[in-house]
Amino acid sequence: MACSKSVLPRSFYTRDTLTVARELLAKHLVRCVGDAELVGMIVEVEAYRGSDDPASHAYKGVTPRNRLMFGEGGFAYVYFTYGKHHCLNVTTEKQGVAGAVLIRAIEPINGMETMQKNRGTKRVHDLTNGPGKLTEAIDITKQQNGLDLTKGEELFIRKTQVEKDFETVSAQRAGIRVGVEKLWRFYVKNNSFVSRR
Repeated sequence: MACSKSVLPRSFYTRDTLTVARELLAKHLVRCVGDAELVGMIVEVEAYRGSDDPASHAYKGVTPRNRLMFGEGGFAYVYFTYGKHHCLNVTTEKQGVAGAVLIRAIEPINGMETMQKNRGTKRVHDLTNGPGKLTEAIDITKQQNGLDLTKGEELFIRKTQVEKDFETVSAQRAGIRVGVEKLWRFYVKNNSFVSRR
């Protein structure tokens, strides 16, 4: 793939989860489906860690569901929630240290018509402003769970040619009842595709 040179390398992901979360902002999430390349700029994320994070899937240790969080950084961790939504996370940290970043919202860059068809809506600002919406828009299901994001194939994250200056906001993570004191949701200030402000 021509754009594979700009794919984020393993070394980007195998670092502290909070650092990776912040630095994912403004990067491009790319989903290749057939000949279509669906691209969105990451504008909102949430960080999740291990035994120090009661809101995390990894808080109580390794399970069949969360095992990817304990593996090497740079893999897709996709899970199904509320009986209807898939959520896309990217794993972080080194082997044996739990960490993942939930991609909460993206700003569509390429493939808008396909995203609208997948979502069944023409409302641009409602396409990808939430974790379940963005996975539906770019066709992410459990089939992508475990994909290596560093290969630059059907799902990956790449550097942008020129990253615009922006201000990062830190806030409480959404939809949790524990770990609320951790301001581990990060988003691009004033971006209209952020799910909540």
